[in-house]
Amino acid sequence: MGRLKQKGKAGAAKTYITRSSAVKKLQCSLADFRRLCILKGIFPREPRHKKRANKGSTAPTSFYYAKDIAYIAHEPVLNKLREHKAFAKKISRALGRGEWSTAKNLEDNKPVYRLDHIIKERYPSFTDAVRDIDDALCMIHLFASLPSNPRVSPALIENCVRLTAEWQLYVMHTRSLRNVFLSIKGVYYQAEIMDQNVTWLVPYQFPQNIPSDVDVRVMLTFLELYQTLLGFVFFKLYTDAGLVYPPPLDSGRDESGAGVGAFNLRPVNPATGGPTSDTPKVSSKEVRQTIKSITAESSSVPPNDVDIDRIDRTDSFHDAAEEEFVPQASKSDLDVPSSLPTLLSLSSLPKPSSTNIFAPYTFWLSRESSRSIFEFLIRSFGGRIGWPVSSGGGSPLTEDDEAITHVIIDRPTAKGDTAQEQERRRRRKYVQPQWVVDCINAGKILLEDLYAQGKTLPPHLSPFGERDGAYDPTIGLANVENSLIEVDDAELSEDSQEVEDVEMGSELEGDVKSMAALAVATADDPEALRAAELAAEAAGVDFGTFEKEVQKKQKQQKHKGDAVVNGGGEEDMNKILMSKRKRQLYERMKYGEKKRATEHAKLEEKRTKIEKDRRRKARAS
Repeated sequence: MGRLKQKGKAGAAKTYITRSSAVKKLQCSLADFRRLCILKGIFPREPRHKKRANKGSTAPTSFYYAKDIAYIAHEPVLNKLREHKAFAKKISRALGRGEWSTAKNLEDNKPVYRLDHIIKERYPSFTDAVRDIDDALCMIHLFASLPSNPRVSPALIENCVRLTAEWQLYVMHTRSLRNVFLSIKGVYYQAEIMDQNVTWLVPYQFPQNIPSDVDVRVMLTFLELYQTLLGFVFFKLYTDAGLVYPPPLDSGRDESGAGVGAFNLRPVNPATGGPTSDTPKVSSKEVRQTIKSITAESSSVPPNDVDIDRIDRTDSFHDAAEEEFVPQASKSDLDVPSSLPTLLSLSSLPKPSSTNIFAPYTFWLSRESSRSIFEFLIRSFGGRIGWPVSSGGGSPLTEDDEAITHVIIDRPTAKGDTAQEQERRRRRKYVQPQWVVDCINAGKILLEDLYAQGKTLPPHLSPFGERDGAYDPTIGLANVENSLIEVDDAELSEDSQEVEDVEMGSELEGDVKSMAALAVATADDPEALRAAELAAEAAGVDFGTFEKEVQKKQKQQKHKGDAVVNGGGEEDMNKILMSKRKRQLYERMKYGEKKRATEHAKLEEKRTKIEKDRRRKARAS
């Protein structure tokens, strides 16, 4: 006799656990449980059968994997949270009794937890960490623009500002920026770090308010994790680039509003291999590995004196030889050699020339343009930039500098310029801010005439990978022009005819189409078809024209019927064979495609109408 299965001891009831049961098992508060889930990357799960997972109950609740909860139970942070709870009770008791020395001692020994081990667990390799810093960058840029309040401390905002400046300094130093997009939400940037595309959003510099309905505690928990993650990532990036981390801050320039310019990038001392002259520490793990390698080497050779330096050089040589990729000839085509990219070949490739498109130019930023945005953009592509004192201190240029080639200005043209200003306009190019962004996205210097001061700007398109078939004004110009040429030719031909002939022809064409539609609709009734033919003859319509229209209408109706039968029937049959979840997902996909197609058609129609009106106005004038 087999083993009897007990209800709730196997299957979904054992795999999943409810949130209330998890909190009870961990013996912590709901706030601490949320914090642990955020830090460890554990999120609710959706079981296939909620009733089975909830042991027969249909009450709405959140489910987690039981293995995830068991994983949290051994977390050191959980012990620190329990210690902090005991600490809060002790210090509250001491303050209530007036024991100030005891309260001070407790405050000095306040339990503090670290997240270093969590970062190492969640991101085993550095590439994984770089791939996941998008949200971290968005979060720190958001908090860097927020005002301080009792829930968000000034020290936290200052740390976020420092992290954003360190990130921008690294991107500018390595020329890693690739795409920029000015949107309503803010500025989207995309950089290429370690062959990974990193995209982040920076809000505009407007006064921000924290909404009352936003749970700041959850956001602060994410921010705590992201700050630790970015500290690890930035240290690795700066070290690989040969720079000292953290970069030193000049307090005087920072107080004058220099922004990113207040930080100084210093190279690592090549003599010591680090920012200080202390000898590097050797871990016990490295010592054990060295002993094992020496023992293995001595067991395979006669017992003579062992040269450790020779062994290290030999091992490194063998490792380099193993990592070196040897191209092999193709088995299918012997004439074509293999050309697979390797890490060695990728690192030796030259950087694209588009990263230095602003190197020959010097820019001056007018007071109404955002200095933080355009200083970052221009310096990331090799250009020099200056700004007035009203935008902050630390400008390397003055407005009278002869080296200035472009002026970024975002206000309408003013009349009554002085002779000095007219001379500047002859020597410099005055462009609107969008020109800088469009040049970066195009990878080349565009013509300044389209972006001159006071002119209507061309459409600013997103440089990021859009879906196939998305609306693109630049691509649609050719189709619109062709359709407009056809419309203009038709209008010219109509104008050349007399008004009476046009009216008669249009009425006759309308009668033919209406009679042909009636004949198609009544094709099964011979008497009705004969009546339609007599009516067309009475209206003066030629029988051959009427017959052609009837055949044309019949073909159109047949094609519509075939499309409905073949397309719709097959689609319905496929949907019947799907499961409920897949069918709902398929319907949502089709709904989204239909919605996007409708929006695309509306935009095309609107653009065609605008172009037609513009052509008519130009012809009338």
